[in-house]
Amino acid sequence: MYFSNQIRTMSRPAAVVALLLAAAAVDCRAQSTRALQLPLSANAQSGASVEQSATPSMSSSVNTINTQVRVQGSYSGSALDSTAPSGAITLTFPEAIRRALEFNLGKIGADAASLQAQAQRISVLSSLLPTVSASLSENAAKADLQAEGFNSSLFGSSLGFSFPNTVGPFHYYDLRGSMQQSILDLTGVHNYRSARESADAANLDARQAREEVVLAVTGAYLQLMATSALIDEQRTEVQYAEASYKQARAMADAGNKAPIDANRGLVELQTEQQRLRSQLGDCEKQKNALARLIGLPLGLDISIAEKLETQPYDTAPLEELIHRAWSQRQDLKAADAQLHAAIEARKAAGDERLPSAKVEGFYGVEGINPNQGNGIFQASASVNIPIFSGGRLHADAVQADAVVTERKAELSNARGAVELDVRNAYIDLNVANDQVATAESNRTLALATLQQSQDRFAVGVADSVEVVNSQEALAAADHDYVSSLFSQNLAKITLAHAMGEAEKDLPNIFKGSK
Repeated sequence: MYFSNQIRTMSRPAAVVALLLAAAAVDCRAQSTRALQLPLSANAQSGASVEQSATPSMSSSVNTINTQVRVQGSYSGSALDSTAPSGAITLTFPEAIRRALEFNLGKIGADAASLQAQAQRISVLSSLLPTVSASLSENAAKADLQAEGFNSSLFGSSLGFSFPNTVGPFHYYDLRGSMQQSILDLTGVHNYRSARESADAANLDARQAREEVVLAVTGAYLQLMATSALIDEQRTEVQYAEASYKQARAMADAGNKAPIDANRGLVELQTEQQRLRSQLGDCEKQKNALARLIGLPLGLDISIAEKLETQPYDTAPLEELIHRAWSQRQDLKAADAQLHAAIEARKAAGDERLPSAKVEGFYGVEGINPNQGNGIFQASASVNIPIFSGGRLHADAVQADAVVTERKAELSNARGAVELDVRNAYIDLNVANDQVATAESNRTLALATLQQSQDRFAVGVADSVEVVNSQEALAAADHDYVSSLFSQNLAKITLAHAMGEAEKDLPNIFKGSK
């Protein structure tokens, strides 16, 4: 096809040779499309989880629920906010959530995976759409015909001409536009549908990542609130211990009490002071942990605006909550989309046995210079019919069947996991509600007992042992009360997370915190 200008000046036999050379350079065979193969497991790693376990107490403590928030993988880190303040910051709950949804590494990774899946979908779609291109070239060529296998003996001596040894040299330019379009490719169609379902699943996983981030940050923020509340309570305990020690020291100095009573008071005071220092250190570590989740620099002096408190939270019946979770959980929807992607991939593998067809061609101008060009074109249609592939098509189908089986099992397991999350969160919330009521009552009684012990000690009818024991009981009751508030608030957000409503329900759950 590159010899069109030379053909006009060649003899007829030479022109035939040139056309044969041009035809030899054209490949119009249709290539079959391979089915996309999906990975067996489509499960995404959970970013955050809440564990509550029973820890029976051998003392008078009512804090029998041990609550832990576990943040795993990339969700435990973040990209640093380059505009973050330095020195000190007063952080609110909504601001912490906003920062986490912007800077948390788990959320960033989920968004990147969604974009990657969208790009894959577009890439697969491109194989079904027309491919149009343009080219411009300037060429100089000379061909040795004998080297290509053309000579006078090939055509016989009856043609009566002297067969040339070479063609050229010749110069020409080529300007053309080309187009290729698949007109029958069922494997490509199902590949696109599979990629589209996978992209939808990745997008749903990105939405679920928001829920994981909300749960992780809420747990860390509530833990910091609880520690701050314990510090406030502990400061009060230090004041009680200091007052009791001063009272015992004064009475011992006056000869009304034995020095051992003052010594007991001093030991209790030092114990309470050490507890306060430990809680202050724990608070600093929790601030660093929260900063890592939301993109703030470590070492920043973080103050939180809200106080930990109990709030009413109405819930629907358990069975209703389970059905709502089945319809709302983004990870469950993603598992369903992954199953549909596997089914489409299986159809693509089955359609590899069917014929495929495409059309292609070009139109352009070719000549020895821009002022002496001629129009050239080529159009072709081709059909590919698979006959024997050495077992490859069967292997693709078997592999796709395995993925479908795995995805069906994963979807069934996901439904059970969602139901388990809701049931456990519902139980934890009911237990935490009861624990708050008991801890609040015990706290009130422990404070009254301490006051009575101090009064009895002042009038000489009790020794410092009773006062110290009362102080320890009050410290335990205060710790129980704060821990029960933490468990209750965390159980609320855990139930909302189990239903796929954590981000949406946050304003309602913590609307009273201030």
